[in-house]
Amino acid sequence: MRIVFSGASPLTIITAKTLIKQGHEVIIIEVDKEKIDRISDELDCSFMHGDSAKPAVLSQVDPKNSDILFCLTNSDQINIITSLLGRSMGFKRVITSIEDTDLEQLCRELGLEDTIIPVWTMSRHLDNMVRGLDNINLSTLLKEDARFFTFTAGEEDAIPVSELGLPKDAKVVFYYRDNKFHFADNDTKLRKGDEIVILTHSKNLPDFNERWYPKEVNNKKSKK
Repeated sequence: MRIVFSGASPLTIITAKTLIKQGHEVIIIEVDKEKIDRISDELDCSFMHGDSAKPAVLSQVDPKNSDILFCLTNSDQINIITSLLGRSMGFKRVITSIEDTDLEQLCRELGLEDTIIPVWTMSRHLDNMVRGLDNINLSTLLKEDARFFTFTAGEEDAIPVSELGLPKDAKVVFYYRDNKFHFADNDTKLRKGDEIVILTHSKNLPDFNERWYPKEVNNKKSKK
């Protein structure tokens, strides 16, 4: 696979080393030339000096022929802008990292399906360690076309799970109500404000975004 990183952060360096060992082609875009000089000897990959949030820079890594764009700079704003830009340029998959948890809802509304929040991941990991639980991040278990899709239930979604009309290759697996975790089955009655998590085939994501995030989808269409 051809994988592009925005920002030479510590997370980028660790991830890039792993991917390079697996035989993937890696390209790192970094605005700090001195940082590139410092790490270039330890990473067998390509580097590009520039601001990934600028179209003229990001277009040089051939987005349409690249598989994944990781946006891992230390700036949430740059990561979000680069993600939107990368998606519009044709990257097959865009993964966005944010530190400010208040921006999670914005990322959802913007259709950034693969958003990671490192502080939450670490918080859950530490919580599991305190409780003596095995720490397995479910997202790491997803292979190929499997995806998680989340949305907040509105009034029209305050119905049993069985009445949501989901396709056969999509299933509500759990939900959060008042910040408490609950498993779901077909008889579960959802309430307005519940945070719903669906396990689905990736092909269903456009329809789900159209249904639960119509404002953002319509904004995209109007710009075309």
